[in-house]
Amino acid sequence: MAYINQYTSKLDRLNFRDMFGGDFFLTWEKSRDELLAVFTVADALRWLRENNVSVRIFDSGLGISLFRDNSTRTRFSFGSACNLLGLEVQDLDEGKSQIAHGETVRETANMISFMADVIGIRDDMYIGKGNAYMREVARAVREGCADGNLEQCPTLVNLQCDIDHPTQTMADMNHIIHCFGGIDKLRGKKIAMTWAYSPSYGKPLSVPQGVIGLMTRFGMEVHLAHPEGYEVMPEIEKLAQKNAAEGGGKFIRSNSMKDAFMDADIVYPKSWAPFAAMEKRTELYGEGDFDGIKKLEKELLAQNAGFRDWECTEKLMKSTRDGNALYLHCLPADISGVSCKEGEVEASVFERYRVPLYRQASHKPYVIAAMIFLSKIKCPQETLSNIISRGLPRCFR
Repeated sequence: MAYINQYTSKLDRLNFRDMFGGDFFLTWEKSRDELLAVFTVADALRWLRENNVSVRIFDSGLGISLFRDNSTRTRFSFGSACNLLGLEVQDLDEGKSQIAHGETVRETANMISFMADVIGIRDDMYIGKGNAYMREVARAVREGCADGNLEQCPTLVNLQCDIDHPTQTMADMNHIIHCFGGIDKLRGKKIAMTWAYSPSYGKPLSVPQGVIGLMTRFGMEVHLAHPEGYEVMPEIEKLAQKNAAEGGGKFIRSNSMKDAFMDADIVYPKSWAPFAAMEKRTELYGEGDFDGIKKLEKELLAQNAGFRDWECTEKLMKSTRDGNALYLHCLPADISGVSCKEGEVEASVFERYRVPLYRQASHKPYVIAAMIFLSKIKCPQETLSNIISRGLPRCFR
């Protein structure tokens, strides 16, 4: 009980009451206290599981997952989070549903939610579509609950959209907090969020946008670097500038990977598609112009090929703070000479950071579970204490 008190005491000092009954769409819609509450509960849940304590807060119920893009880490993290809390996961395969026959979003949302406590959606392919779709689903289930058709209102968790990837960046941030010894140790730390070469096309903007939207809130110096023509959404850049000004940090944008890496404490080299190109692709899909899409893809692959030197190399890593910056990636990385001929990162760099990268990824199930926990539990401090008091083992060894 004494150890769990360190988490409940932290929660006592935070104002997160508005998270109860709410959804999690974008990190910048949450207050600083609410973000800290997620990190605190995630750490508490991790400690409990590592000490063989069951944290099941549900005896039954469903977690519905809808992935409109491929996924390994986020898919299994969502499943792990739901299972940790006592929910069974049911995947919504749109190809096997009535959606293809014209079923409306409102109808689908209600039909899948009769015994659902959480809905997790990944919809990151088209600008202006993914986050809007998630909000439409959330509105539909709230109407269903108000109408009396649903006994409970499912929590909507954004598992990546066209704007943000909150479960990823929150996991990244919790990893950084642990690596540097606390949230108070991050002020003034420099993080380089840089574009990196990839032989593939069309990677979403949500990770770099999520990073600059979140990390700027904690007094860090966030340096966004990319070749000309690979801009992110302008409104997210403005948000990052605003966050940096309010949080006492800095937001810098340049077209130099070298400048971004210089004296950086953390580096995050990752490929993404240009915002203008993603807008164009969305427009072409809407028009059903598949020849235009193929043409655009060829153009973007040729554009990428002009920046093969944007690679995280040993030489660049030596220019970071003490030559020992923390290397981050959401995975899978394009590893030169391993997963591709030329890619985002040299094989030796990736291998050196492989174990920390896996640790980075391991925060995601607990972050997702914390988002669900805080939405479903009115007094998390009391519930965490009760979990310890009941003393149920997760595994009977």
